[in-house]
Amino acid sequence: MTADDRHRRILDAVQQTGQLSVAQLAELTGTSEMTVRRDLEQLAAANLIERYRGGARSLALRGEDQPFAVRDHEGHDAKQRIAAAVADLLVDGEAVVVDSGTTCLEVARALAPRRLTVMPMSLHAANALTGAPQLRLLLPGGEPRPGELALTGPLAESALAALRFDTAVLGCCGLTAAGLTAFDLADAAIKRAVIASARRVVAVAEPAKFSRTALAFVAPVSALSMVVTTTDATEEDVAALTAAGTIVRTV
Repeated sequence: MTADDRHRRILDAVQQTGQLSVAQLAELTGTSEMTVRRDLEQLAAANLIERYRGGARSLALRGEDQPFAVRDHEGHDAKQRIAAAVADLLVDGEAVVVDSGTTCLEVARALAPRRLTVMPMSLHAANALTGAPQLRLLLPGGEPRPGELALTGPLAESALAALRFDTAVLGCCGLTAAGLTAFDLADAAIKRAVIASARRVVAVAEPAKFSRTALAFVAPVSALSMVVTTTDATEEDVAALTAAGTIVRTV
């Protein structure tokens, strides 16, 4: 098992259980406790876990989203497939607004070579698009949230209200038949403004989001033109979203 594989397995296990001891993680990864301690030190230095004497615990709190660094580490291949499918939906010349979040960051990277006008709602995505030769980059105002670097507040909302986009690419914290939700009230306000600014709204979500409801309600499922997810989404979840008023595309 490579170091990256061990790190991924340790992160998954700690997030699922809340906390694990060094001995438990050594048994899980089939390696020595000394190696596990080094792994935990590296993961803690990257703010992916919290280290304590004898083990590690998750940074994710009840009712809050996981830290950006944790989510960016997870499901990278799935997010790239979703991003490629979203890029295929767009035609050159479109004006596109891209929401914040790790899956939307992959979408921004997929759009960098395209001839589009794009307004990213996070500094991570703006950085990914800076210098793209054919792309016209628009930057909103707003206050960047620590870690996430999502742009929120009145300046960001005003920028969205002043423009009209062909397509909005929307991330989410939770998405069920009852609607789309966000962990943060300011983020929910931006997502509503993103929806109002676009002719077509494409939500991107991994299947885990379909069993999650976060604090702040954003919009009903019928406000979404399409949801792009992966093929491991359950038939029940796909059917529920379809019945609630959107199209679900799996990749």
